[in-house]
Amino acid sequence: MNEKSTVNLEHYEHTKPPLLSLRNIHKYFGKVHALKGVDLDIYEGEVIGLIGDNGAGKSTLTKIIAGVIKKDAGEIYWMGSKVEIKNVNDARKLGIEVAFQEMTLIDSLDIGLNIFLGREITNQRIPWILDYNRMYQESSRILRQLGLRTSENPKREVRFLSGGEKQGIVVARAMLFHSKLVILDEPTRNLSVAGVRMVLDFIRSLKERKIACIFISHTLHHVYEVADRIVLLSLGEKILDVPKLQYTVEELERLIIERTLKHNVSV
Repeated sequence: MNEKSTVNLEHYEHTKPPLLSLRNIHKYFGKVHALKGVDLDIYEGEVIGLIGDNGAGKSTLTKIIAGVIKKDAGEIYWMGSKVEIKNVNDARKLGIEVAFQEMTLIDSLDIGLNIFLGREITNQRIPWILDYNRMYQESSRILRQLGLRTSENPKREVRFLSGGEKQGIVVARAMLFHSKLVILDEPTRNLSVAGVRMVLDFIRSLKERKIACIFISHTLHHVYEVADRIVLLSLGEKILDVPKLQYTVEELERLIIERTLKHNVSV
């Protein structure tokens, strides 16, 4: 591996301050030091490809951002102001939408109710009654903008949808509620070729709308296709943070393998 693989090249030009800044983030699970002083800046409309082997800390980091778990140390800044993200509601209020590997949808509910889950619209005159018609109309409208067939029937239960269509609901939710950052954890995993294409197109649509995205995947070719920047974690440390074009997919694969082998030898 050439010299650039071990150099952290973070200093490239941005015309605006970061949307989200993480500073010296630490997380422990018992005696396991899962995140070791991670710094990260994310900018408006930017797609970050977050990569690394299993146990690298990718999901831990994004779950801290999403308010699913709490950091043990470090600081978080949102649009320049220091914030505390104590739970998922705190993250949502800031404009952070998430789709983890285990998904954030309820299969037994229909499409419209999943889109408005936790943010249901109530009747203006009788506020304790849900306004289902308005929720279904808004769901159809935003799904139609994404070109999804699911817009034709927002009352369809989510369990009958394909993996790609489910990811589309998460993206639709982000657009409808004017989210500023979307976290997608392995969104192309176990999808058909058509499903993968659909998800990658969704990510492009987020970028077009200036919505930032953290895209976690073990499939580097998918990451490379849509990412602006590549961030590599290894054993809770940030090893690399570079513009995508500074590395090829093959170089990134080789670097991940080298880090894994180095750890296995030292254990």
